[in-house]
Amino acid sequence: MAHKLEGRINALVDAYLADYSGGKDIDRVDTFDHPDRETIVAILDKLQRIVFPGFFKNRTFKVYTVRNDISMQLEDILFHLIRQLVVVLPYGETFAGLSAEELNDKAEEVAFAFLNQIPKVRAYIETDVQAAFDGDPAAFYKDEIIYTYPGLYAIFVNRIAHELYVLNVPLIPRIMTEHAHSVTGIDINPGATIGKYFFIDHGTGIVIGETTEIGDNVKVYQGVTLGALSTHGGRSLNNKKRHPTIKSNVTIYSGASILGGDTVIGENAVIGGNCFITKSIPAGAKVYIRSQELVYKYADGQGARSENLDNDGSWFYII
Repeated sequence: MAHKLEGRINALVDAYLADYSGGKDIDRVDTFDHPDRETIVAILDKLQRIVFPGFFKNRTFKVYTVRNDISMQLEDILFHLIRQLVVVLPYGETFAGLSAEELNDKAEEVAFAFLNQIPKVRAYIETDVQAAFDGDPAAFYKDEIIYTYPGLYAIFVNRIAHELYVLNVPLIPRIMTEHAHSVTGIDINPGATIGKYFFIDHGTGIVIGETTEIGDNVKVYQGVTLGALSTHGGRSLNNKKRHPTIKSNVTIYSGASILGGDTVIGENAVIGGNCFITKSIPAGAKVYIRSQELVYKYADGQGARSENLDNDGSWFYII
């Protein structure tokens, strides 16, 4: 029985190996020439300790001093980040053809350029925490926001990944944001540009595309899509503005879709729940869906009653 099973397994292995030689894109088995997702997520975890030094401490050490801990974290981040950069930089045309020594030097240069941006990231994250605290009456403490809010974690990862994106680092920024997507349900492309005091409330199902531009003091609820109007152009749309611009002090309620690279939502605008927007909205406007009607059918046999919501200016604040 075991001999028969071994023969069948060997036959499958032979079939798979033959299939791997077909020249398909997915046939590459260069084990050490691909970025390592677990290593990149571990780098994110260590960066979280640096951005929030009092909250996500390294519990391995019995004595905690900020200088010693930061030094050890940085050495570890640099070691692993440089190795991952050496792997991914050749994906970009700029770095193709470099010698191993040149590639390592470039990876080191990029790593330090990125790490020099961490104080900037921390400055923005401080405003994001404040925005969540100011904007959510369910928040009792800022610590609660830092420890538990998925929206803040997604924003933190995006701000980290965006700095690598700006440095033209391939793959790693997207691996980071897709990790955040998998644990929060919030999908923010690392190319998205996001201002200060950004608040994601609840968050599940939010999609923010690569060329989205978001100003300061913007609040977004669950299920919002800031997307492309059409992707029928495929690769021809690469590096073109496909996603909307959201000016400062805008609130976008749940389920709204705002699409298109030419679509601009003006300052202080309010976009109601479930709106589908493909044209620009002027500053200060309130947008909501008309002709909403609720129908009540009562169990006591008194028949149905309808209520038109057009005159109720608060109905579209769906959270």
